[in-house]
Amino acid sequence: MASILIVDDDAQLRQSFSKLLVTEGHDVRTASSGEAGVEEVKTMSPDLVIMDVRMPGMNGLEAFGAMRHQDPRLPVIIMTAFGTTETAIEATKLGAFDYILKPFDIPAILKLIDEALKAGRFTRSRVEVDGHPESASGDALIGRSQVMQQVYKAIGRVAPTDATVMIRGESGTGKELVTRAVYQHSLRAEQPFLVINCVAIPETLLESELFGYEKGAFTGASSRRVGKIEQAHRGTILLDEIGDMPLSIQAKILRLLQEKNIERLGSGRPIPVDVRIIAATNRDLEAAVADGRFREDLYYRLKVVTLHLPPLRERIEDIPLLVDYFLTRFAREMDGENPGLTSDGLARLTGHSWPGNVRELSNTLKNALIFSRGAPLDGDEVARALESHEGTPQGPTSSGGTGN
Repeated sequence: MASILIVDDDAQLRQSFSKLLVTEGHDVRTASSGEAGVEEVKTMSPDLVIMDVRMPGMNGLEAFGAMRHQDPRLPVIIMTAFGTTETAIEATKLGAFDYILKPFDIPAILKLIDEALKAGRFTRSRVEVDGHPESASGDALIGRSQVMQQVYKAIGRVAPTDATVMIRGESGTGKELVTRAVYQHSLRAEQPFLVINCVAIPETLLESELFGYEKGAFTGASSRRVGKIEQAHRGTILLDEIGDMPLSIQAKILRLLQEKNIERLGSGRPIPVDVRIIAATNRDLEAAVADGRFREDLYYRLKVVTLHLPPLRERIEDIPLLVDYFLTRFAREMDGENPGLTSDGLARLTGHSWPGNVRELSNTLKNALIFSRGAPLDGDEVARALESHEGTPQGPTSSGGTGN
């Protein structure tokens, strides 16, 4: 459940919108003016604000500026009528997460809200680097092995720079957490951070999602749209699964890195953009370059700094620390105590090949804890939990110590 603040002078819209979001499981408050919205942000610290532009007194842009001063990482969605699209675009350039035109499509606004909440969690939830299992209260990179120490040192060295970063590693090794750590320790930590999953968005939509478009650029482009890269101006953008990016879009990313500008679809006018690019992949990019599936010039532009995340099988000595961290965290979520692990249970874990890496370990321990009886987890319970995941793709998890 997320806390959402709706700011609009239209009482009927506030009521109907609030009812919709409560039905979706959110905690919703409303404000009828920009001034009241700013005060609500001070008292409730919402996860998301959805706000109209045109209001009596303090308008939406003024209220947004005040809210941003209080919490630079607070995601704000701007609502606007068709006649004020340019104002909404200006708000986006100033750091608003996105905007939506009235009257809006309910599935579209719910999708946008979900994206904004995920982005807010990504940027506002800190990642502890070299976290200690007994003290880590949120997401953390856990491990004291030599290979993980090298990862921590690399994060510390690259984060304060503006260098483009390539994060490589198998699925489940923690690429998302490392990306967040680099961002949160960077000089752009108070600026926008947007994530684009290059494999989750259809190729036909990815270009417009990244670069935006002008009115009439294609069928259905009824108004100008700012792309994600332009939204992230002065901030950071993660191009996740970049190894799956189509060649046609790779050329435009190369131009962004070389010339620091983009062009919206349907426009020949370059738009200067100041963004830091972080790319992540579990693909063999060298093979993709050799096969002509990935541009060699882009490959070298992206790998200014490369962070390699080790698979779990190469840092088996970290498993006891990870086990303690996950069991403590999951037990806390279940209002229980960490039951610990028997020597036989630990032997089962250290002897496993871990194709799903830390994510698989996290899911295995959560499964075992759910079905445990409060006693230390033994070898049989661990084996059963491992078997329950065999043949099942390791999906994403919000648990600390893992990532894509």
